Amino acid sequence: MTAKISIATTSLAGCFGCHMSLLDVDERITGLAEVAVFDRSPLTDIKNCHHSDIGLIEGGVCNAENVHVLREFRKNCKTLIAVGACAINGGLPALRNKISLKECLEESYIDGLGVVNPQIPNDPELPLLLDKVYPVHEIVKVDYSLPGCPPSADAIWTFITDLLAGREPTLPGELMHYD
Repeated sequence: MTAKISIATTSLAGCFGCHMSLLDVDERITGLAEVAVFDRSPLTDIKNCHHSDIGLIEGGVCNAENVHVLREFRKNCKTLIAVGACAINGGLPALRNKISLKECLEESYIDGLGVVNPQIPNDPELPLLLDKVYPVHEIVKVDYSLPGCPPSADAIWTFITDLLAGREPTLPGELMHYD
């Protein structure tokens, strides 16, 4: 019996839409389960990444915890794929990059409408925010990028099945959308 390919997934700063698209492969995921095993993933609730053949990462990098998770992921994934606009270019979370972190925090926690007891959170349990939201490739080496917001289930399926078959992933234009 051939060993199964291991796949890990995680989400950083984003909306989790790319994981929803992965789930939208519907019954095809049972076929995937015949040749692959999921390591760290919301599908398994495994919190740490062990050695995996393929790592799918969505979301931009906005805080120290994201950096830690991303570096652990890169260290443990043979092939790392940045999935979706947030992982590739920061996506919607990167809209905050136009203003300073100080201004962003003050607007949210001090000067915002309806703020009661104004104070910027300063709990050591909260991850330290970075100066901006970074795309994944600015922190670690990425092997492939799968664009979209989110990529469609068919695009994810095509990409993964190409990799599993040992082919260079290709995406026909009709599988790409940005809505």
